[in-house]
Amino acid sequence: MKVGIYTLGCKVNTYESEYVIKCLEENGYEIGNFDDVCDVYIINTCTVTNTSDIKSRKIIRQAKRRNRDACVIAMGCFIQKSKDDLPEEIDIAIGNRDKSKIVQLLDEYFKKHQKMVDVPKTTELNEFDNMHLDKYLSRTRAFVKIQDGCENFCSYCIIPHVRGKCRSKDFNTCLEEINDLVKNGFKEIVLTGIHTGNYGRDLNTDFASLLREIVKIKGLKRIRISSIEATELNEDVLNIIRDNDSIANHLHIPIQAASDEVLKIMNRKYDLDFFIKKIEEIRSIRPDISITTDIIVGHPGETDEVFEKSIDVLKKINFSKLHVFPYSKRDGTKSATMTQIDEQTKKERVHRLLALSRELEIAYFEKFLGKDLDVLFERNRDGYSIGHTSNYLQVKVFESIESGTEKKIRLEKIDYPYIIGKMI
Repeated sequence: MKVGIYTLGCKVNTYESEYVIKCLEENGYEIGNFDDVCDVYIINTCTVTNTSDIKSRKIIRQAKRRNRDACVIAMGCFIQKSKDDLPEEIDIAIGNRDKSKIVQLLDEYFKKHQKMVDVPKTTELNEFDNMHLDKYLSRTRAFVKIQDGCENFCSYCIIPHVRGKCRSKDFNTCLEEINDLVKNGFKEIVLTGIHTGNYGRDLNTDFASLLREIVKIKGLKRIRISSIEATELNEDVLNIIRDNDSIANHLHIPIQAASDEVLKIMNRKYDLDFFIKKIEEIRSIRPDISITTDIIVGHPGETDEVFEKSIDVLKKINFSKLHVFPYSKRDGTKSATMTQIDEQTKKERVHRLLALSRELEIAYFEKFLGKDLDVLFERNRDGYSIGHTSNYLQVKVFESIESGTEKKIRLEKIDYPYIIGKMI
């Protein structure tokens, strides 16, 4: 049987979809393109915004229209949230548990040809859904999901209500999975989770202890942390980053708002003074590190005056890139009940921050012109190759270099969003 898979949302979803593909292939299913006529369609959904819900519903409908006789499986956050109002096109609905049982659920469906709903209450999401990968579609970078769930309850965010409490993958299982991926040729591992830095608190361990063991794995060139909260970059974690070059020279630390007033409304767990001092501490041990961030624009409470001050703060922190998101009202959250900012204002503010992001990014690029850095190449086509440095500079070289190969490259000029380089 032929299966098409469509993944929306975050890196955790990407990892989970990859695991589903592995399970299906091992049981004789053929993995095709989602746009093909398939026997089974799987949509791994997202519900982070109202727009994500709309897109999830749209993709589910498209699958059924493509082949009315196909089995349509929808799983993940949108399904967890919408379990009492599921699209009629769905044949198997899986929430945020039992994705690892996809083959078993398909076997049962094809025996009975009856709709199936496997969506627990969020309060029942208590155990880590163990998944283990030893290969990945990419040949250079592999995600490893080490953690699930979030208990921060930021006022704008629905995720704690659909992913459940924090839970972690078994410590030794994490190390075994990374070892297997490295043995199969992967040079870079990305540690990911819903609240990655919270790892281990349910296992009587912590993120620093896991990092301390991962850096010992032979053959692992780079360890990248997908995203981590400023509050979780404690002394133990920073000491490991300081002492181990294998940890990528890049951290993605969400600020979400560059205003104490808005941070308080958002129910974030820090203020600007704490955040700025933490960035200074990181740069004291890694002066050239790339620090990128997420920022939400137009959250309730962000007045014109607050926004202007926020721009000054972002310039002062001097991130190397801003990932800018217009605030999207998310039904079921506290922020959705507050006075909303009009869409045009949000749009104008987004444009200004995107322009600032480009300015900051180019300024960061310029620091490395004329320098020689290791680049891990990910793809090549039409006579050029593209890869990333440890500090996540995207480098283009006009030579054909095999994916998965690391080369020393001299960085010569900026062709945004790339830096053009040449092999030494």
